Amino acid sequence: MYALLLGVLLILLKFLEIGPVANWSWWWVLSPLAGAVVWWAWADATGYTKRKAMEKMEQRKQDRINKQKEALGMRRRTR
Repeated sequence: MYALLLGVLLILLKFLEIGPVANWSWWWVLSPLAGAVVWWAWADATGYTKRKAMEKMEQRKQDRINKQKEALGMRRRTR
């Protein structure tokens, strides 16, 4: 995500001819976007994206269970 934001910022700076980015080659300006594409391809191919989504769903499920237990008065007691 950061590479995508950096790429958009660099494109904007290049297009508006602001700062030293105006003199850079378009290859350098667009390279963060290529990096973002490579990252997404790797994340999808290795299952990283799916694993993170499953972890997030599992955490939501556990939070919901804990909230219900607390509402029923079954909260874990500490010594």
